Amino acid sequence: MGLLTGDALWTLGVAVAIFLLLVDLMHRRQRWAARYPPGPMPLPGLGNLLQIDFQNMTNSFQKVLNVVPVLLRIPGLPGKVFPAQKAFMALLDELLTEHRMTRDPAQPPRDLTDAFLAEVEKAKGNPESSFNDENLRMVVADLFTAGMVTTSATLAWALLLMILHPDVQRRVQQEIDEVIGQVRPPEMGDQACMPFTMAVIHEVQRFGDIVPLGVPHLTTRDIELQGFFIPKGTTLVTNLSSVLKDETVWERPLRFHPGHFLDAQGCFVKREAFMPFSAGRRACLGEPLARMELFLFFTCLLQRFTFSVPAGQPRPSDHGVFGAMVTPPPYQLCAVPR
Repeated sequence: MGLLTGDALWTLGVAVAIFLLLVDLMHRRQRWAARYPPGPMPLPGLGNLLQIDFQNMTNSFQKVLNVVPVLLRIPGLPGKVFPAQKAFMALLDELLTEHRMTRDPAQPPRDLTDAFLAEVEKAKGNPESSFNDENLRMVVADLFTAGMVTTSATLAWALLLMILHPDVQRRVQQEIDEVIGQVRPPEMGDQACMPFTMAVIHEVQRFGDIVPLGVPHLTTRDIELQGFFIPKGTTLVTNLSSVLKDETVWERPLRFHPGHFLDAQGCFVKREAFMPFSAGRRACLGEPLARMELFLFFTCLLQRFTFSVPAGQPRPSDHGVFGAMVTPPPYQLCAVPR
């Protein structure tokens, strides 16, 4: 009997890989259950998605499917391997359907979705336009993950670092009391008068480094960069962590140190090497939203509460856990009203 070669060998290899994957999937199906608790009504899924278990999101099957995307054509397989993503996109579809039904073209746009839907209508009949329903889903999904899920992960880092560095927390609270007080909520205009708080927020992002490799990008044309030829269709991955932890830029790159963003006079300084949202025209779509949320939520929390390690509990670690994002390890804290 001769050896299999060429197309026959490839076909057999794919068949064996699919069989092994399906067998393994059947044995691990219990791990596919959603890993977030019930959320508030009327849209329970929206709150739930902020509690996704990022450490277990990227499992072995997802890695295999990223390498061999043709396997995604197996009926029912993507939904089994990516249950959280499937539930999220289903929720987005419901929200977009409601938006279409309640939108009044005669009125000014209520939000980005309304504005995008208006452009979709204008682009009807133009197959070259990027304004279409599928891109709308992707834009809304990107804004949610880039402007909300990453914010919740960064806030988890912020609270952990506050209980580990109570002296920093006290100084932030002192600045909040002096600029904002205890009555009114913070506003974006307060940032200009709160250099230390701004330095702490930026240092939390630098130290947490929640997306160290950024988001993969694809070249749309052939290009030469610093002597390297990069053909069209090449996937590029940026090492943002190499900049955020560059020892030639930061005084203490591996330690939490708000002084990285303060000059000798105590004024806030945003360094060029600070790029947790990447850089350039293809930087994070949700950066403006995330920056506003971080400042408002962080100052609101420290305005109302003092956070500490619960009595009798060990000091938590500040070493991140790598998954779909770098998140802090599980920890407990005590929130005492001020």
